[in-house]
Amino acid sequence: QVQLVESGGGLVQAGDSLRLSCAASGRTFNMNRMGWFRQAPGKEREFVASVRWSDGMTFYGESVKGRFTISRDNAKNTVYLQMNSLKLDDTAVYYCALKISPGTAYDYWGQGTQVTVSS
Repeated sequence: QVQLVESGGGLVQAGDSLRLSCAASGRTFNMNRMGWFRQAPGKEREFVASVRWSDGMTFYGESVKGRFTISRDNAKNTVYLQMNSLKLDDTAVYYCALKISPGTAYDYWGQGTQVTVSS
C-alpha cells in the first residue's frame, strides 16, 4: 500500500502563487508516475500535471501550461506543484495521485487539498 499526503493549499488572490506538496510513503519502490488532478464544484475531475518518476519527464493539462510547474524529489518521494499566476478558475480541490504501471489508471490518491483563488 501507498499513502499520499498533500499539503500547501489555501486561500490566495488572483495573480498570486502557491506551492502544493505531496509526500508518498509505504511501498514506494515501484512508482511510475505521480500527478496532480483537480475538481471544482459541479465539474469533472481534471488532469493538471504529472511527472514520470524514472526520468522526470513532465506532462501538463492545457489550462495550466506555462503557469504551473510539477517537480519531484526522488529522495523524499515527494512531488510538488508550483502554481503561478493563479486565476479564479483554478479554484478546486487538488488531488495527488500515483501510478505504479505505465498505461494504466492511477492506483493511489491523496485526500485532497483545497485551493481557493479570490478576486
